[in-house]
Amino acid sequence: MSTIDVTTPAAESPEPTAEISAQPRPSASDGLYALAVRLHFYAGVFVGPFILVAVVTGALYAIAPTLESIVSRDLLTVAAAETSKPLSEQVTAAVATRPDLPLVAVAPAAGAEDATRVLFDDPSLGESERRAVFVDPYTARPVGDSVVYGSSGALPLRTWIDRLHRDLHLGEPGRIYSELAASWLWIVTLAGLVVWVRRVRGRRNHNSAGWLFAPDRTQSGRGRTLSWHGAVGMWVLPLAVLLSATGMSWSTYAGTTITELREQFSWTTPEVSTVLPGTVAPSHDPGDHHNGGHEMPATADPADRIAQLDRVSEIARSNGVVQAAEIVVPATPSAAFVVKERRMPGIYTVDAVAVDGASGTVTDRLAYADWPLMAKLTNWGIQFHMGLLFGLLNQLLLLAAMLGLITVIVRGYLLWWRRRPTREGGFPLGRAPRRGAWRKTTPWLLVPVLGGALVVGWFIPLVGLSLLAFLAVDVLIGVVGRVRATA
Repeated sequence: MSTIDVTTPAAESPEPTAEISAQPRPSASDGLYALAVRLHFYAGVFVGPFILVAVVTGALYAIAPTLESIVSRDLLTVAAAETSKPLSEQVTAAVATRPDLPLVAVAPAAGAEDATRVLFDDPSLGESERRAVFVDPYTARPVGDSVVYGSSGALPLRTWIDRLHRDLHLGEPGRIYSELAASWLWIVTLAGLVVWVRRVRGRRNHNSAGWLFAPDRTQSGRGRTLSWHGAVGMWVLPLAVLLSATGMSWSTYAGTTITELREQFSWTTPEVSTVLPGTVAPSHDPGDHHNGGHEMPATADPADRIAQLDRVSEIARSNGVVQAAEIVVPATPSAAFVVKERRMPGIYTVDAVAVDGASGTVTDRLAYADWPLMAKLTNWGIQFHMGLLFGLLNQLLLLAAMLGLITVIVRGYLLWWRRRPTREGGFPLGRAPRRGAWRKTTPWLLVPVLGGALVVGWFIPLVGLSLLAFLAVDVLIGVVGRVRATA
């Protein structure tokens, strides 16, 4: 910005060239702030609607486990008694109700008032869906059946909310909305952090670090809205970044990149081997219940497998699998039972063992302590995202964060609306921030920023494409502005 006093006539300026040469050089902080303002503005305006929809559905998703426990209480809970029936007897009763479906897994009752889940492969269901018969463990009587989804065994209500949050029930095309929201959320949030820190530090009063988290109630109008926008944004920032990262891991395009990176760095989730000693590994995973109809070399006797469940369950518990678990029933004689801890509230480990049902020998084991660190962090992050890491408190924390994000987004659009020109004939929408961010940025900062943008755009394609669209819009606005100024 020029240092010439605009109140002095140009003719009276003794050395205009000296004044021009005295312009302050761009500083790194000025350039970073200018870039962050423009990025925060354009991403907020154009990606904000996608983030808002993801946040609103995410608020419902956050409390879905609790809603499920209330709505499906008749299936999930039973009256506690002193002794329970053998697991094999419970499974036999469930198989009698669905003799037409192959048994694939059993989830024994985890608590005193929980029902046992007996899981079947149903060809009429979709991917990752199974038929579950719920059995009272004290009477061995089925209390009902339902479709369950995914590793957490979500019932239809939670599954419906999950798909609403993931793709708005539009299938694969609908996942673009959630991926765009998840991919941009962390960028918008961090850019907003840079802007807000600069704004607070620039105040005459209330400029200490504590005021980053507290709205300035002495302001009014647009300043008061901005103060609440920034302060609430600071409170939800850590959760927003975490939810953005875990959300991208489930996405279509960015998720593929994340999976490839995890494989290259050996950060993938390890699995126990189901191959029994002295046998040949099958060409497909016996635990995959959607194997596309490939012919199996041999079929295990269902009655024998059911009879072996009691011993398998006890052996697994004696070998460290003491939390709520699911027992995968092998479909072939050459495969072992897999007993693996379930993804449930309050369970922070996923210990697993493989057991030979015929001999009772533990053929393989995998303690959660032996997982790679990044695999553990990924598992915990996903559980937190699903509201399952530490139960109701986890869900309430997510709900509070979602409500906070909603207020941040709404106030952001209110700020944009209040930037609109009030004179007659002006453009009816809010103005973009002042141009010239590139000129204010020093090369040693601009080059890394551009390099980082290219890397992020390459690995997160929707960010790269939308960023190009923002640049095109910015150039167009600049051209239109020059034309209007000339006119």
